Amino acid sequence: MAFSHAMNTPQLLSVGVLVGMMLLFIWGKFRYDMVAVIALLAALALGIVSPKQAFTGFSDDIVIIVASALVLSGAVQRSGVIERAMLVLQKRVTHVRSQLLLLSASVGFASALVKNIGALAMMIPVALQISKKAGVSPAAYLMPMSFASLLGGLITLIGTSPNIIVSRVREEMTGQPFGMFDYAPVGLGLTLVGLVFLRFGYRLLPRDRRAAPTLGEAIDIQDYVTEAEIPAGSPAVDETVAAFRERHDGEVMVTAILRSGIRSTPFPDAVLKPEDVLILAGSPDSLERVIASDRLELEGAHREAPDGASSEVGVIEAVIGTESPLIGRTAGRLGLHERFGVNLIAVSRRGDRLARRLGDVMLEPGDVIVLQGPLDLLFERLGELGCLPLAQRTLRLGSARKGLLPIAILGAAMLATALGYVPVAVAFFAAAGLTILSGALPVREAYDHIEWPILVMLGALIPVSDSLRTTGASQIIGDWLGNFAATLPPWGAVALILAAAMAVTPFLNNAATVLVMAPIAATFASELGYRPEAFLMATAVGAGCDFLTPIGHQCNTLVMGPGGYRFGDYARLGAPLSVIVLVVGTPLILWVWPVH
Repeated sequence: MAFSHAMNTPQLLSVGVLVGMMLLFIWGKFRYDMVAVIALLAALALGIVSPKQAFTGFSDDIVIIVASALVLSGAVQRSGVIERAMLVLQKRVTHVRSQLLLLSASVGFASALVKNIGALAMMIPVALQISKKAGVSPAAYLMPMSFASLLGGLITLIGTSPNIIVSRVREEMTGQPFGMFDYAPVGLGLTLVGLVFLRFGYRLLPRDRRAAPTLGEAIDIQDYVTEAEIPAGSPAVDETVAAFRERHDGEVMVTAILRSGIRSTPFPDAVLKPEDVLILAGSPDSLERVIASDRLELEGAHREAPDGASSEVGVIEAVIGTESPLIGRTAGRLGLHERFGVNLIAVSRRGDRLARRLGDVMLEPGDVIVLQGPLDLLFERLGELGCLPLAQRTLRLGSARKGLLPIAILGAAMLATALGYVPVAVAFFAAAGLTILSGALPVREAYDHIEWPILVMLGALIPVSDSLRTTGASQIIGDWLGNFAATLPPWGAVALILAAAMAVTPFLNNAATVLVMAPIAATFASELGYRPEAFLMATAVGAGCDFLTPIGHQCNTLVMGPGGYRFGDYARLGAPLSVIVLVVGTPLILWVWPVH
């Protein structure tokens, strides 16, 4: 029976739309979310997706999971907890390949015990921090980490959804489900081989991939100067200036110490005391980490807002214009808080490292300043002060960081899903909501962390991909594969089922792939007199290993924005890894699960 003749017109149109969509993705002329919209409109026009089903993708679990994971990742990044926990390892592991292995192995083995999307969301901020310190694009780390999370999910029953579904199919066939660690011999072997490949194979990725730069990165602001007081109980108390710098890995400079209003030079052996005021210089991220970890108190951060202003306090960066009334004056003389209701908490001046108190710095045109105050007043005050805001720049200097709270919330969500109390989408959505309600991540920052083009892509593509199932095309393809596999030896049949599941999972989600492929694999095994375990295991492995596209699994989708990847980049690293899984996985499956 010829493959093309087995399909009716709607089925052929469904396959045609998906093939055309893939060609547009590879061509790269249109952005990925626009390609998804084009595919959805084409499917609607051809009648293979009904108007009623057209927008169901936007309520699909995967959209909720990805959006929530992005918010949780932002909260974890803002807390700085994992950054500090990894600091010792970062100092010792300096080579890119070793850093990549450390990150990928951490995500991979964590994914065996918790949902891979949660493990990846937790480690993305660490990868971004390591890449910044190493001067390497995050793209070198993020896609290998995503692939490692998919491999790690193969190790246990709870690692990924296909394993649970396959276990249920085996129970229906033999009366005995797969146990928690029945997957471990195959999953662990593939994970170890995959980690070795990723350690060297990352070079296949383009070196110029980066996330869209912010305006702040474009203008390359190097050092801000800020003023912070050491409270009693701070780790900095009774520490020398040299020890303070060494503990913070030289990220910030102490340019002056003010004790009882008297300015002194910060000699390396000078001992820091409670109520000392430090003039600190460094990048915004470095200053934020130091201020948060040592519980320092920023100048003006605790002054009360003016009457009638909103209670939501924020910060904004701005450039002093040529006509600004700030020029030639100091914040102290101008009375910024008293007259305008805002505080000056940092200043950056190109080519000059300032060592005076902020209130005594004579401001100049082109200085970049950080103002803090009620959000509903800040933009209005900028106009009065003749300053231009740095758009799309977030700076959290001095904002409260809730420490372990985001980690605890994410951990509780992953534990709830692992124990089966709630579905993943509900757990992650609830966790994202709690991080915002608790103040661990402000609402504005939460929306900034969500990659909206990716959510549009997912929402538009889900009904298009589902048209394979609704038109019956996926069943036809499955029958064709079954007929062909009947002529093959056992190893060839297992390899074919594995390859077919890997080929289908980018278009159906991994759970749908198992629902389509597992019954076909099980029926095929029983017809030929084989035990079903090898074929079911091949289905689970194939469904869990989408290394070719950003749309088949939410982990791949999650790293697309931060890594600056294009659609075709996934196949550059993923195609060789897919071949490795096929070549290593087939004999491994047959060795652990013989067909006779």
